[in-house]
Amino acid sequence: MSEWLLVYEGFDPEQEGQREALCALGNGYFVTRGAAPESVADDVHYPGTYVAGIYNRLSSEISDRLVHNESLVNAPNWLPVTFRAEGGPWFGAPGTEVLAHRIELDMLRGVLTRQSRLRDPDGRTVRITQRRFVSMRDAHLAGLETTVVAEGWSGRLEARSALDGTVRNRGVARYASLPDQHLVPLGTDQENDEVVCLHVETSQSHVRIAEAARTRLFRGGHRLELTPELVEAESYVGLQFAVDVEDGDEVTVEKIVSLYTSRDDAVSEPGEEACRRLTRWASDFDELLERHVVSWRHIWARTHIEIGAESDLAQVLHLNVFHVLQTISNNSAGRDAGVPARGLHGEAYRGHVFWDELFILPFLSVRMPQLTRVLLQYRYRRLDQARWAASQAGYAGAMFPWQSASSGREETQTMHLNPVSGRWLSDASHLQRHVNAAIVYNTWQYYQATGDLDFLRFYGAEMILEIARFWASAANYNHALDRYEIKGVMGPDEYHEGYPDREEPGLDNNAYTNLMAVWCLCRAFDTLGLLPRASAQDLKERLSISERELDHWRDVSRKMRVCFHDDVISQFEGYENLAELDWELYRARYGDISRLDRILESEGLSTNGYKLSKQADVMMLHYLLSSDGLAELLAQLGYDADHGLIERCVEYYERRTAHGSTLSRVVHAWLHARRDPERSWRMLVEAARGDLDDLHDGTTREGIHLGAMAGTLDIVQRAYTGLETRGDTLRLDPVVPVALGSLAFTIRYRGHLVDLEFTTTVVRVRVDIDEGEPITVVIRGEQHQLVPGELLEVDLTAGSG
Repeated sequence: MSEWLLVYEGFDPEQEGQREALCALGNGYFVTRGAAPESVADDVHYPGTYVAGIYNRLSSEISDRLVHNESLVNAPNWLPVTFRAEGGPWFGAPGTEVLAHRIELDMLRGVLTRQSRLRDPDGRTVRITQRRFVSMRDAHLAGLETTVVAEGWSGRLEARSALDGTVRNRGVARYASLPDQHLVPLGTDQENDEVVCLHVETSQSHVRIAEAARTRLFRGGHRLELTPELVEAESYVGLQFAVDVEDGDEVTVEKIVSLYTSRDDAVSEPGEEACRRLTRWASDFDELLERHVVSWRHIWARTHIEIGAESDLAQVLHLNVFHVLQTISNNSAGRDAGVPARGLHGEAYRGHVFWDELFILPFLSVRMPQLTRVLLQYRYRRLDQARWAASQAGYAGAMFPWQSASSGREETQTMHLNPVSGRWLSDASHLQRHVNAAIVYNTWQYYQATGDLDFLRFYGAEMILEIARFWASAANYNHALDRYEIKGVMGPDEYHEGYPDREEPGLDNNAYTNLMAVWCLCRAFDTLGLLPRASAQDLKERLSISERELDHWRDVSRKMRVCFHDDVISQFEGYENLAELDWELYRARYGDISRLDRILESEGLSTNGYKLSKQADVMMLHYLLSSDGLAELLAQLGYDADHGLIERCVEYYERRTAHGSTLSRVVHAWLHARRDPERSWRMLVEAARGDLDDLHDGTTREGIHLGAMAGTLDIVQRAYTGLETRGDTLRLDPVVPVALGSLAFTIRYRGHLVDLEFTTTVVRVRVDIDEGEPITVVIRGEQHQLVPGELLEVDLTAGSG
């Protein structure tokens, strides 16, 4: 099988939802799931289209509590193209027999092809071939070409092409009891015999969404001049055509769709613009497809990862890159949208933005850094909201939310459903303040990769300083210990919301939170040192940061408390007092115990009482900071980090980790990249194939796990190559797994295109000849200066270059 193709043979109702998510097509502006055009939302199919940044809020009452949920909106379905023999049942309706079915996702070209043979209840058979794209070149356009062949019958064939605004947000079973109608119909239009338009508006955020569809029919390659019947209902509009066919005749329906919202730039009214796009500028299917394919060719030239070994991992890596860049692309530039944890591929997590960008942005920052800039600006635009949230919680600076959507207010649910017990439970996950460290980390890494001082001056530095101010205000001084403490938070683990014997939620002195707070304070000082003196002074004056406040930051950064037990870093204060779980008993009882939180709650117990983790918590420190960086931070705080500390922590916490998060195996694969390459490789493959193999409790159908997808790319890109951008230097220290054979890819570093090639014995680095000044490269500790056009080859077996 080609490494660029994802192919499914046969129709499997149980797998259809997963396939629709994995075969979704998008362009960074909107994504449409890979549902069959004739399908409707039911227990098998779920057509869905999601526009970046378009949310709506609905309210409901759960367990006598008023709950407000803001959701990524399922926009009108532009796919519907259906057929029938005149007067008969529509193909795809109940009773239709699927005789053959094949779908093929061409990731290289961004095209979804479907081939089916269907038989209606009256015994008539048709052969269908469909090609679909969501244009990467023309962000507002998509195309669907459907060719129907009558097999063994003649007569009149009726075809209907429609736009359906009656859709609701029904893609997640756990949300079934909550309100789901986000769209209000505004009207429909027929522009001419080819073009219809549908207008809707979100009910609370009042975003107008318009879709226009141009439909043309062809037979034998010749365009048919037909007068269609207009089909209208509330929030639904279509054109119905009729054409006589003989046995074996091919009839092709070409449908080009444009989508606009009232949030788009340079648009007076979205409906007018959608129609204008089709009547004035949109060419035919093949020409639009070619423009789209060229754009994907350019994208792959910048993001392709080439591996030398024969392995299906190449296909998986391509799939992961493909979905990352369908969610965030050059079409995202100028749009006010973050990157949802589940992509734009479904409704899980309601399309919210979490800390998952911590796993997504590192891949982008050295490939397409302009996209990282777009996502960081999403955070910057919500800085005032974060300041307000901090002040309301009694802190200084800026406190960003654990879950963000349209405005930057905290969108984390206050209640969540345990599908195992069927109970609605209080949710304290908004206490995951560590999301603020993720924003600083991404901002700092972006600067290290790009040297974009203008971004740092006008956007990034302000976020870094305001988050540092928040951390300093969140730290309380313990006079008895001469240490600062951060209390009442949650770490990345998520299985621990509080203490078994304490009513109020929150944990004290979570190691990840405390140490990343110190790291953020250090980066704040580094940032002030990087800025031109006048800019730094202006910023301190504008933010009213005094020398006294800076002295306090320094004090906190040297006296933060970190707890230890059994010669390891304690995940939080009091962790050592928790009970041990009988892991073998629960594995024997339940098999899959990745969601121990749900299992224990259904038994009347709580994960709060046990030494266990959903995902990496303490070990996230090693993932982000490296062993040396973590040791330096601990030494700065006055703690003795002996050489065995990290190894002991890995061994201790890995035995107590359930890997209940898609991100957990990503982190642990990184941890083992140098200490146990074979184990790292196994965990990488599991993490990379998580959605493809639907390893996450059947949830891929609700949306892909974008953080895990990007995180596995980053392991290949950085963990196995030792790639770091630090101190105006590109650093490489490869440990390429034998299973990979070799690695080759291109990065953009400080404005340079740099070609990298790695084997188990050799590193080759080449700077593009058209790029500017020389760059500094350090390979296994030895420094080199490379001028544009120069090729550097280092023999790793010699131990030096």
